[in-house]
Amino acid sequence: LAKLGQAVDVARAIELLEKLQESGEVPVHKLQSLKKVLQSEFCTAIREVYQYMHETITVNGCPEFRARATAKATVAAFAASEGHSHPRVVELPKTDEGLGFNVMGGKEQNSPIYISRIIPGGVAERHGGLKRGDQLLSVNGVSVEGEHHEKAVELLKAAKESVKLVVRYTPKVLEEMEARFEKLRTARRRKQPQEHTTEFIWRTCSVRMT
Repeated sequence: LAKLGQAVDVARAIELLEKLQESGEVPVHKLQSLKKVLQSEFCTAIREVYQYMHETITVNGCPEFRARATAKATVAAFAASEGHSHPRVVELPKTDEGLGFNVMGGKEQNSPIYISRIIPGGVAERHGGLKRGDQLLSVNGVSVEGEHHEKAVELLKAAKESVKLVVRYTPKVLEEMEARFEKLRTARRRKQPQEHTTEFIWRTCSVRMT
């Protein structure tokens, strides 16, 4: 389904609900509840994630088989977010100034990869779709869950013209991770007070392309 087609389908469904409401054939409260769901941010997120999966999933076969695979991938993405905020798709343009955010974490640190900083005045801040505390799930259709830090950085740098990210907002987990890293850094300073603290713990990378 095309993104525009999905939006049109939702608009038509809402229009139909309004006509049914005017006819009085169906209880108003039921129609209003359904209309509220269709207009919700959650419904919009489902459409966006479905569209993203449909564009990036690699499946051979008929359109029906591809649609089923896309639906399963979408359900899996939301199921993995149970207990957290739902996944979102954020698209940022690729410019000479970079993407305008920093990432931290990775498999080598036994942690997810997170957006640790939104650079003031950068592309990400101007776009407004990305937040500090967003967990990075995939980059242009490639999953980075359980991947090393450098893998995510390479994918971000390799993007052409624009980059599509799937993220979910879990700021508390980021705060816990930062506190754990700070504790490790403090312990290292106490152990080697005369040496410069190695910054590999943070593994923070400013995503800027030249």
